[in-house]
Formats: sequence, structure tokens, C-alpha cells
Amino acid sequence: MNRFDLIIRKGTVVLQDECRQLDIGIRDGKIAALGDNFVYSEQTPVYDAEGLIVLPGMIDAHVHLNEPALGHWEGFLTGSASLAAGGCTTYIDMPLNGVPPTVRLSALELKLEAAEGQSHVDYALWGGLVPGNISELEGLAQAGVIGFKAFMSCPGGEGEDIFTEVDDETLFKGMVEIARLGLVLALHAESEEIVSKLAAEAAQAGKRSALDFIATRPIAAEVEAVNRALGYAKQTGCKLHFVHISSAEAVQVITEAKAGGLDVTVETCPHYLALTDTEVENLGPLAKCAPPIRTVEDQAQLWEELKAGRFDIIASDHSPSPKHMKQGDFFAAWGGISGAQSSLELMLHEGHLRRGIPLTEIARMLALTPAKRFGLYPRKGEITIGADADLALVDLAARYTLQESDLLYRHKQSPYVGKMFDCSVKTTFLRGVQVYERGVGVGTTLDGAWLRHNASIGGELDG
Repeated sequence: MNRFDLIIRKGTVVLQDECRQLDIGIRDGKIAALGDNFVYSEQTPVYDAEGLIVLPGMIDAHVHLNEPALGHWEGFLTGSASLAAGGCTTYIDMPLNGVPPTVRLSALELKLEAAEGQSHVDYALWGGLVPGNISELEGLAQAGVIGFKAFMSCPGGEGEDIFTEVDDETLFKGMVEIARLGLVLALHAESEEIVSKLAAEAAQAGKRSALDFIATRPIAAEVEAVNRALGYAKQTGCKLHFVHISSAEAVQVITEAKAGGLDVTVETCPHYLALTDTEVENLGPLAKCAPPIRTVEDQAQLWEELKAGRFDIIASDHSPSPKHMKQGDFFAAWGGISGAQSSLELMLHEGHLRRGIPLTEIARMLALTPAKRFGLYPRKGEITIGADADLALVDLAARYTLQESDLLYRHKQSPYVGKMFDCSVKTTFLRGVQVYERGVGVGTTLDGAWLRHNASIGGELDG
């Protein structure tokens, strides 16, 4: 007789290469068995998943939970709750917009203090590359950051201790050091020279609308920055990950670089696939982000790249703020979208149900590839024996309209409020423990663990 702590019974399980109705036996937080007709004790808890699909929990590699010091923008407690409600079981928090940003060891320690005992799901942390901190990178790597993030355009913000964009010298020398450390550099790729000049021209002409803002951040600015970074990567051997790519043109450049042997991955976000510039006009600053949301034609080309398998990762780029910062003048408003709770449902609704993208492909982009790229695999990212029992159970027939009251963010705002979804996350399990149930909410336990990348032992995980 097998000893299980829980059996999830008769769900349609999304494996790496197929979907099959299976039972999942969970023991000590791990997947211990996959199959059917298990022999087990009558006292073993059983969760009936018949009629549901069972996906590996999403790994959101790009969130901004704003700690330390800006927890009133979001924070680990509400941010991780919304992620759990969206079927996400691991997230990787960016080095901004906390104060101080995670660009030195003392700032990492402050962020870890803020996270301790405050997360519903597991988490890893990015370090930052900024002018003047290259000597800090090794210490951050040894402490356990998953990789480093840099901006090629100004990230915004005010004050002395904020995250700043890299100049070319910092970018090149930083890549040399990050390559030596064996980690990945994630890049916000927009040319600061192009976007700052266009923004200045718009301001001088009194152009302040949503479409005016979008025009100041053209696809050409994204492509130029991508090409420049790839040139440096070719010289340094640094592994690159391009975040929130918004254009097919940039994807094609990155695809060519991959074919040429560069170690590079590419990410996009659900908002580029679900919204267009027309909706940005209607929604206003609620839908402001950088790079900006583009035309319906640009979006269609992006979907073609995705259907061709050229995207590696889908991430939310959840970047919340208080409501007053998303109002008024479009150029002055905060540039970030609250979307972490809706990522999985959007990809299933828009990708699988509307466009026929296989569930295995959705799971690859949302879980498997981020796990492999950022050192979380094989513990995370796949439903397989020995992996953590991190699972998202989804009803593909549970249609609902997202209401503001459904949101678990600290500030209940999202461009998707009022959108009808043709599916719904029913429940989320973290290491075999139910952390979210639709209609009930998140649990009271806060057992999310820090997944420390241990650079000194070849990239294995602690935590």
C-alpha cells in the first residue's frame, strides 16, 4: 500500500509532451506517483479533479512587488496572494521598484527581511546591474540571486537611491562579469537615445495623449537596443534574456541570434497579446507600460511568432502602483500594468481556447522554460515524479467576467476588469498544500520559500 499525503484524482494532466487523465500521488510536498488505480489508505485525502486540467504551477519570472519601502504599492503579501489566485506557484521579483533597489548585498538583505513569512508561494530574486555596481555582482550571486536585470532606457523614479539605466560601458563590462559568474542578464531593451528625444519633441509640441506616448517608443527603439545587446553578448559570452518584447521584428532578430549560437531567450507578456493601442486610448493610464502596447496589426504578428514557437517565456511584468498614480496626464502617469492574477487565464483564453495553441505549449512558456532558464528545474516547472507538487487546476468551461472585487492586489485595478474569460483557475497547490480555492480565497499559511540560487555549487537551489 502506497503512503500519500494527498491524491489529486482524474484530472487531465498536462505533461511535457501530452495531456492524459491521471491520478497524482503526493508525498512530502513532492509528486510521488502518476497513474491510476493507486492502492492507498482510506484515510488519504483525495481531491477530485475530474473535468479539470492540471497544469504545472506558473513560474512568473517578471514581477515587481516593490519591497523594501514601497510595500504600500503592493508588497509580498498581496502580490503573492494574487499570483496564487492566478495559478502561479513561483515568482522571481525584480530589483526595482524597491528603495533601495537590489543592486548590493545590503539591499538584498532588506528585501529578504520584507519577504520573510509574507509569501503565499515560493520566490526567487533578481539582482540589478546599474552604473557603479559591477563590483557588487559577485556578492549578490554568492548570496543567491537568480540573475541580473538591467535597463537600456530610463526606468523612471525620483530620488538619490533609485534604479538607473546602464550606459554602454557598464553594459559591456557587466556582461563580462555576469558571464564569469555563469548567470543570466535580463534586459529591458529600448534605446534611451531614441525614446528620450522623441519624448522631448512630443513635450515641446504639447502632445500628451496615449497615442502620442506610444509614438515616442517605436518598434525601432526596441530593435536597436536588442541588436546592440546581442552584439555585446557575442563578444562576452553572456547569457541574455530579453524581457517584455513587444514586436515581431525584435523576436525575429533574437531568433536569428539563437540560430547563430547565442545563448538568448525571449519573453513577452499577456498584455501585448490581449490589448491594442485602441484599448489603451479607452483605458487611459491604466494600460500604460513600456514598451507600449501596439497596434492590432503588430499584435497579430506577435501571435504568429508565438504560434511558431519562437517565444520562450510568458511573464506578467506585474508593476502595480496606488490608484492616484494611474490617473491624469498620460505621460506623467506611472508606467506599469497590474496583471499577475490574470496571466494564466489570459493565455488559456486567448491562446488555447481562441487560437488552438496546445496546452503543452502554454505550459512550456509559463512553467517549463522559465524553470530551466533560471535554475529552478527539475524541482519546478513540470509535472513529473520527484518534482515539487506545484499545480494549477483550471476549469476550461467556467466562464466569468472579471470584477474589481475578484482582484487580490493591494490596489484593485487592472485593465482586464470587465473582460469575460472562458476559463477559471479553480485551485492552486504549492508543494502539495492548497494555497488558493476559487470562491474561498487564499489560505492563511504563508509558507512560500526563498529559492536561493547557489552559485558556489553549480547553480543548484537552496530553499
